[in-house]
Amino acid sequence: MRATDTDLWHRLADYVIGPADAAFTFAQRLARENRWSGDYAARAIHEYKRFCWLACEAGHEVTPSDAVDQAWHLHLTYSRDYWDRFCPQVLRRPLHHGPTAGGTTERTRYYDQYAQTLASYEAHFGQVPPGDIWPDARRRFLVDPRAVRLNPADVVILTRGQAYGVLAAIGLALVALVATAMF
Repeated sequence: MRATDTDLWHRLADYVIGPADAAFTFAQRLARENRWSGDYAARAIHEYKRFCWLACEAGHEVTPSDAVDQAWHLHLTYSRDYWDRFCPQVLRRPLHHGPTAGGTTERTRYYDQYAQTLASYEAHFGQVPPGDIWPDARRRFLVDPRAVRLNPADVVILTRGQAYGVLAAIGLALVALVATAMF
């Protein structure tokens, strides 16, 4: 039986996070806080629900992607919704979020656990997890942890290509300036 055929999945699929009368929805807040499009935030919420299904049914500890973890962290701030409605009525069990203790052993444990989560996702949902939300374990644990969250009001953010273009333009301007000064 596929995950999407289970009662748990139907409860998860029907569940809307947060108060029904909120003017600023959970999805809108998730998008704003992460600088995501509304579509990407909706997809991350869908994947968060799949992660929750796996947490309950995979038969092993699971580890979320960073995007899924962002949805989970935000959901935890809706504490009444999370603990009074989501866990008892939808999951029908508590789902605690525990941080890593750090170090090589923990990194290896979470790396392996995440790889197993991806394999279980594919086995239970019958498809490969979307790579833009669920990157491979190497990316999740070796590349992405180097990322930092920035407030764009405080910094100028350029892609690597844009930065190279700016540096090339500055270099050409300096060459032109030196050439002009020499003549």
